[in-house]
Order: sequence, then C-alpha cells, then structure tokens
Amino acid sequence: MDEQEFMRGRVYGADHEDASPQPGRVYAELVGGPLDGLLLDVTLPPGQELPGEVALPTELGAYGAGGRALYAVAGPGRFRWKGDMP
Repeated sequence: MDEQEFMRGRVYGADHEDASPQPGRVYAELVGGPLDGLLLDVTLPPGQELPGEVALPTELGAYGAGGRALYAVAGPGRFRWKGDMP
C-alpha cells in the first residue's frame, strides 16, 4: 500500500491513531494536490456557511514545512486543489 492509498478516506488533521470519519460529522473530499483523497471535516454550527476556499497547512506541498495547500469548493462534498502557497 503506497502513502496516497493509505491516506485515502482518512480525515485531514485527525490523530493518526483514529483518522477515520466520525458519526454525526460532515465531510468533504479533497481532490487533487498533496492532500488528494483525504476528508475535510466541514461540520458547521447552524447558520454558518462553508467558506469558498480553505488554505490547509501541509508538509506535502511545494513549499514543505510551513506551506499550505489551497482548495476551493468544487461541488457538494468536494474541494478541488488550486495550488500551493508559502
């Protein structure tokens, strides 16, 4: 199993020991880029709206440690990679 296959279906930012989706939470799939296949927890309190873009810290992108991967809403339940940022 390679690293990308290992990460698929795991929750971004979750503890490595328990990175599976949790009941009662809402997730969006990250598509493309360094975080491809991970799930992003997008559970919000009532009345709040999902942002159109998110910049997620990651060491896997073009800028290494301290860099961020930029993802934008690409439809229901999906965020598509737009590029890496320092």
